[in-house]
Amino acid sequence: MGKHRSEETSLPAQPQGNHTRPAPAISPRAELDRFLDEVKALSPGAKAGQRGRLIFALDATMSRQPTWDQACSLQAEMFREAAAVGGLEIQLLYYRGLAECRASSWIAEPDRLSALMSGIDCRGGHTQIAKVLAHARRENESGKVAVLVFIGDAMEESLDELCVRAGELGLRNVKAFMFQEGYDQVCEQAFREIARLTGGAFCRFAPGAAHELAELLRAAAAYAAGGLQALAHLKAHGAGVTKLIEQLK
Repeated sequence: MGKHRSEETSLPAQPQGNHTRPAPAISPRAELDRFLDEVKALSPGAKAGQRGRLIFALDATMSRQPTWDQACSLQAEMFREAAAVGGLEIQLLYYRGLAECRASSWIAEPDRLSALMSGIDCRGGHTQIAKVLAHARRENESGKVAVLVFIGDAMEESLDELCVRAGELGLRNVKAFMFQEGYDQVCEQAFREIARLTGGAFCRFAPGAAHELAELLRAAAAYAAGGLQALAHLKAHGAGVTKLIEQLK
């Protein structure tokens, strides 16, 4: 990582061996609906006069290099979109390899985030979405996180555990915008459920579709900075934004 190492902090290690508790079973439908009812009672977006905070999480396993490069070139659009409605702070979060999952400091300038992302290469490994959700909960305890944006194309973990962690975010009004590249059905099922339990939104984009990804990132930034009203102003710009608004209402 070279000169960019100082921007990152390792996430706490997950419990190992006999200390690992089995993942709880998925809650019954009534319990899931209760999560969503509680989420609807909370207020979205940043408070007036404050910057929105958005966690920008990406799968950085080997297959993701082309999309990582796209996200690196598009990330500045999130800052530009949010500037009109109060500004934005972004924290980069990524996983790769067998157990590496890292988060940057909070960043308010696109040049800093671009420099950090350009120093990271993708490496083979399994998905670590549970760590992403757990990290978002911890960050929200130290300062309100409006949106968790996650970009990925696979899910290789316990769906039960992911649902429990997503429900915890939903109760804290941290909405997950789950953006799936490609058409893997297992991935889609998991991403849709995470979005539903957090009161967030799911959208799929075609592999290599930079325009679609740019639209989704701009929409997520607008919502993080200004809530549903700011997002609604983007409605005329594409079908992806319309789908997000429909899910968030």
